[in-house]
Amino acid sequence: MVRVRRIGRVALPALVLATWLAGPTFGGRPGPVRVDSGVMEVDMQLVLAVDISFSISTYELGVQRRGYVDAFRDPDVIRSITSGYLGRIAVTMVEWAGETTQVQIVPWTLIADQNSAEVFADALEDAPVQRSGRTSISEALGASLKVLDESPFVSFRRVVDISSDGLNNSGRRVDRVRDDLLYHGLVINGLPLLVGTETGPAEDLDHYFADCVTGGVGSFVEPVESWDEFGATLKKKLLLEIAGPGRAPMPTDGPERVYRASDPQLEKMDCLTGEKQDLREYIDQLKKATGDRAPRWIPREEDWPMPE
Repeated sequence: MVRVRRIGRVALPALVLATWLAGPTFGGRPGPVRVDSGVMEVDMQLVLAVDISFSISTYELGVQRRGYVDAFRDPDVIRSITSGYLGRIAVTMVEWAGETTQVQIVPWTLIADQNSAEVFADALEDAPVQRSGRTSISEALGASLKVLDESPFVSFRRVVDISSDGLNNSGRRVDRVRDDLLYHGLVINGLPLLVGTETGPAEDLDHYFADCVTGGVGSFVEPVESWDEFGATLKKKLLLEIAGPGRAPMPTDGPERVYRASDPQLEKMDCLTGEKQDLREYIDQLKKATGDRAPRWIPREEDWPMPE
């Protein structure tokens, strides 16, 4: 069972509740919709699933966090949020690494104007920066589904925005978990980090995201090719995400920058590439440690079980 740890209690801000109960309109738009036990309707529920594995340096984690904080203070992003049919979205952030590390660092937050966007940005800014080992994109996706199922909001669009600088190397098969999320009607967009000073990005990471991680109606991949460009790239991705399919055309700056998930022009990748690379590194380490002394203890790659 996936356990998602949280910092703080999930609660609607008092200002939001007061507005909800006060009248039938919200910023001149249709008022909040109560569903059974009083759930508020929004244009979109967005999970920001952010990689905090050891392959990302503390400096890069700081750049990453600052990018998200600045994005939700950006007038263009706020304008895009308030331009939707209801003029509001719900957002949360889950930081993740290995298969046992998924932390919801900011609870579900309603964003409907500059003030509420500032509340979310402040919460992000105040949350402690942490790191952990391994890379389990699959369990990050599973945790995102759990967080969405427990959301105090309701929406037609439910989106997971996931970033990583590596391939899945622990937990369940990433493509199987991806398919489970798509079965539940989610959209998964990717932010592959094609940069890095600790270990460097995985080869063909953007293609791996397109084939094995992302999916759903209007899903896309937005690679980050420089930490100097992280903020601008993230803002561009959020604007596309918030607008949704049909409202915002895909950029025309080529597949090397932004492209649809599962692009038919790209060669399909093996979705167990990360696990197989990890196994080969393990076998190499065993060979170096034992030499010719204990060859029977060296596993063969073809006999090693891969995740189902």
